[in-house]
Amino acid sequence: MTVIEVGEDSEDGVKQAVAALRRGQLAVLPTDTVYGIAADAFSPPAVDKLLAAKGRGRDMPVPVLVGSWRGLDGLAEHVSASMRSLVEAFWPGGLTLIVRAAPSLAWDLGETRGTVAVRMPLHPVTLAVLAETGPLAVSSANRTGLPPATTAREALGQLGTSVAVYLEAGSTGDAVASTIVDLTGDVPQVRRAGAVDLEALQAVLPEVEGPR
Repeated sequence: MTVIEVGEDSEDGVKQAVAALRRGQLAVLPTDTVYGIAADAFSPPAVDKLLAAKGRGRDMPVPVLVGSWRGLDGLAEHVSASMRSLVEAFWPGGLTLIVRAAPSLAWDLGETRGTVAVRMPLHPVTLAVLAETGPLAVSSANRTGLPPATTAREALGQLGTSVAVYLEAGSTGDAVASTIVDLTGDVPQVRRAGAVDLEALQAVLPEVEGPR
């Protein structure tokens, strides 16, 4: 278990995180919202480790982070004009999209019912990791029921040796979780209010409905 400070020069930390993830281990990464615990999205044993580290059941499937707009193309069954509009407006940033997953994907993120929650984060360190690894299964870096970590060391206090590499990039402050919009139904629906407000979403896609 290693904690690595990442500042202006994050190359070594990125390399160690990438190596750990490729070995099927877990890494804690900084994002523009809160710190995340990451695993190889295409390794079911690694995703199982992530769920176990958090104390989380398969009934709460793990979201996926991508490193570019194009990342959605390989994960979604179909990229609609509505999806593309939201991606272009809010990625990278605090918007998670729930979409129908491509049926060919060889992964197991939990009981997804054929969907996947996807986001592109706005943080240079995590984007550098994603550029090397491809899509990662990432959840907030905390034990289920405890506050999300705003530093890697806070995450370490909760997750301990279950994580191989912690990248410490300083506090995220009073970070707000991403907004989640469900695009799998007839009408786009906000499932969780967060960093992107409803007014901003409706300015891009007027048919988006607020949380019920």
